[in-house]
Amino acid sequence: MGLTVESPKGLWYDRFETNTIRSATAVQTSGGQNRRPKKRKNKNMCQSYEESYGVFASVYDLFMDQIDYDAWCGYVRRLLIDEGISRGLVAELGCGTGNLTERLAAAGYEMIGIDASEEMLLKAAEKRIRSGQEILYLQQDMREMELYGTVQAVVSVCDSMNYITDPQDMTQVFSLVNNYLDPGGVFIFDLNTLYKYETLLGERTIAENREEGSFIWENTYDPVTQLNEYALALFLPRADGLYEKHEEYHCQRGYSLSEIQELLAAGGLEFVAAYDAFTKDPPKADSERIYILAREKGKRKENV
Repeated sequence: MGLTVESPKGLWYDRFETNTIRSATAVQTSGGQNRRPKKRKNKNMCQSYEESYGVFASVYDLFMDQIDYDAWCGYVRRLLIDEGISRGLVAELGCGTGNLTERLAAAGYEMIGIDASEEMLLKAAEKRIRSGQEILYLQQDMREMELYGTVQAVVSVCDSMNYITDPQDMTQVFSLVNNYLDPGGVFIFDLNTLYKYETLLGERTIAENREEGSFIWENTYDPVTQLNEYALALFLPRADGLYEKHEEYHCQRGYSLSEIQELLAAGGLEFVAAYDAFTKDPPKADSERIYILAREKGKRKENV
């Protein structure tokens, strides 16, 4: 049975060989020169999100298994309920493999999952088949989001918004979110903080070795551009017993709270609150992740 994912232009992708791993940069670890991928510090060279999550999508859930998605969902749901949203249409930007999307759907929300990566959405579609949840997945760049109508809320977690590295693009995303929110609707999203990029990630190398696969993450952060880049080398087992190397590059940008407030206003949204992640306390100097709550501004109920 094929997996179906809708593209932004209304086309449908039907992929039957969903386990095939494709990468133009893949090389066998048993032969040739095993060179270290070069890091790039030019903002214009940062790859887009959909380019970053190619082969990594096949093992994303494996290496992210330390995330307590039930707790993350519970926190987002409490924020939604506090805003009077316990049911109804909710869109998730950067939904990835659908971990939060599935949980919010199970909690009673009518979910729309939006992601630019076809590979990530195919994994999400597999989960939808297993769960039977009625989730609409759209393959879209959030900077060019198109919905069929308005929604009560938009959410985005797992630092998806940090992948928007151009402040003008961030303003565009905020403007589109404002456009597609119901009157008084809310946008809840998280961000990795400048503190996390500067202090905890910085110029570090992170590695993990498992039987199902291994990775090496070489991180670099530029405090001037506020760009955080990492070269990700994946080593995945093959049927012949060898491991195959795949390389991806990821680029995120850190934002100060004041920057986000200015960009929200420029995009037409009303800033409501900022929280230290998983609390309702204000962000601290050493907060690693913060949540932002913003509200739709400009619509009247009779106009919708």
